[in-house]
Amino acid sequence: MIIGNKDFKTSGHTYIMGILNVTPDSFYDGNSYTKLDQAVRRAVAIQEEGADIIDIGGESTRPGYTMISCEEEIERVIPVIEAVKKEIDLPISLDTYKADVARAGIIAGADLINDIWGLKYDEKMAGVIADAKVACCLMHNRKDTDYNDFVKDTIDDLKGCLDIAIASGIDTDKIILDPGVGFAKDTDQNLKVIAALDKINELGYPQLLGVSRKSVVGNVLDIPKEERLIGTIALGVFGCLHKMMFLRVHDVKEHVQAIKMTEAVMQYM
Repeated sequence: MIIGNKDFKTSGHTYIMGILNVTPDSFYDGNSYTKLDQAVRRAVAIQEEGADIIDIGGESTRPGYTMISCEEEIERVIPVIEAVKKEIDLPISLDTYKADVARAGIIAGADLINDIWGLKYDEKMAGVIADAKVACCLMHNRKDTDYNDFVKDTIDDLKGCLDIAIASGIDTDKIILDPGVGFAKDTDQNLKVIAALDKINELGYPQLLGVSRKSVVGNVLDIPKEERLIGTIALGVFGCLHKMMFLRVHDVKEHVQAIKMTEAVMQYM
């Protein structure tokens, strides 16, 4: 899969996506990188720590988040994308579910659109992605938690995302799926969807797993977000063992090492 200037294998290796939130209110690193020079320094550090791609987000999507306007989101992310592009050579993912933001981001240099609503929030999003021929990550999400058969319903929801993508002309070799840990799921359901990664793999698309310091780790271990690195790495190793293409993480260096160690053993399995 070509993303930006890099050719990623869709199987056989787990890549690291480093998170760069340029938001004042993200649950873990809010207000850390809201100034342009802070954001650029963090992007350089993410590259130096070994990330394969960087994910820039301008709106927090933590539980209970407050939606901001397209204009405000664009004002936050576009200068960062442009500045980061000049300083590092990693592909850039833009974390947004709004078509206008995605369009502006692609013009600024974004190589992948990471949509937490899997094309279901903004009906124009799929067309923007298709026209630009960029890659996309489609995450499982829904407005309610009224599941009949949780795993089956989750997979059916993802099939709905794929139907929109394909009908809109997005190339199938440009699509990544995300099981949506932490979105429209309680702790038990988050654990179930992680346990179901192999079943989601049967859809035939590579997956991204985003569990970094999330509440599922905190709830299982009964610890605050500052202490969730070890639990996050444990889930990342589990994801690697179950063929995840990407891990989306705050702590890049630690995950690079964990995946390198895991894959060193996996080559003999």
